[in-house]
Amino acid sequence: MTQSEAFTLGVEEEYQVIDPQTRSLRGGASELIAAAEQVDPGQRLVHPEMHRCQVEIATDVCESLADVRQAVSAARRGVIEAATERGSAIAAAGTHTFSDWRDQRVTPKDRYRKLQDNLQHLIRELIIFGCHVHVGIADREAAVAVVNRSRLWLPVLLALSANSPYWVAEDSGYNSYRMELWCRLPTAGPPPLFDSYDEHNALIDQMIAAGITDDPTKIYWDIRLSQRFPTIEFRVADVCATVDEAVMQAGLCRAIAQTCYQDWQAKRPYPKVRSEMLRGAIWCAARYGLKGKLVDFESDQPLPAIEAVQKLLVKVRPALEQHGDWEEVSSLVKRTIRQGNAAQRQRQTYEKTGSHAAVVDSLIRETAAGVTDKLNPFPALP
Repeated sequence: MTQSEAFTLGVEEEYQVIDPQTRSLRGGASELIAAAEQVDPGQRLVHPEMHRCQVEIATDVCESLADVRQAVSAARRGVIEAATERGSAIAAAGTHTFSDWRDQRVTPKDRYRKLQDNLQHLIRELIIFGCHVHVGIADREAAVAVVNRSRLWLPVLLALSANSPYWVAEDSGYNSYRMELWCRLPTAGPPPLFDSYDEHNALIDQMIAAGITDDPTKIYWDIRLSQRFPTIEFRVADVCATVDEAVMQAGLCRAIAQTCYQDWQAKRPYPKVRSEMLRGAIWCAARYGLKGKLVDFESDQPLPAIEAVQKLLVKVRPALEQHGDWEEVSSLVKRTIRQGNAAQRQRQTYEKTGSHAAVVDSLIRETAAGVTDKLNPFPALP
């Protein structure tokens, strides 16, 4: 590991703005952002997103998982307390359980207006919420090589984070319906393999020249080289319901990137999986989560998801141990396997209550768990 490849971390999370009276989405993002800046002046870590019913937080650069935990907790606390002051609530889930996309409005910002003009109905319906993890790798040739190898683990990361089973008050049948909505975009999905940074840039230039997109920052691959930072960006995960799950996701992403970097340096072989195959494997993760089978790319055979998770842990254990993260991350993974991912927990709540609003309440509590107890008292459920 060189000095320039210190594998720093940064996390971005997208949250739902909730009306506590109805538990539906509400379009109060701009007021909430202004309130958050008053709660924590000078930080400005809360940003608008595509629609007025969502806000995004972005941490500073983090050196350790302890830094990630502190930063995500502080960001959630600031957003939740600002929302409470404005009569709203905050929930972290990849889709809302029952709100209709037709009731939401795009944020009045040039970038989002242009996306809507270009992509039309896809943007209007795209009421989804994700988690992005940045891992610092300054050398762009190294970053391309790391993405080539890391992309194989995207289905496992999605299966662990899946948190969007419901869509407009119906069970979608998926653990991550967010992924099924997202992957319809022309520049979304798993990236292709690249032999070099020049080849990577040439494809993006070709896509721009062909009119497929107008901006390299609108290349939305599930893992990509950031255009703004010296990082690679894992974008496959649903937003995590809890801080613990966000920490788990960040720890796994860094361990994957570092392991793949070291494998590249050592010139170890790896399966050069075609994007078509990887897209199908990500679909399996979105559909079945931890209760089905994923794809073992060494054999091209189905593998129970739990075994795929365990295989990932074995693969990245040396990197986790190097940072002192093994005990924390492995225990969080084991807890997720035992309790179920957030999609499973949403379904369990609905099965007990028969209420989509009760699912929203459980998500609001999970989002704030260990962060703040300053929550609006919710009216009784009908």
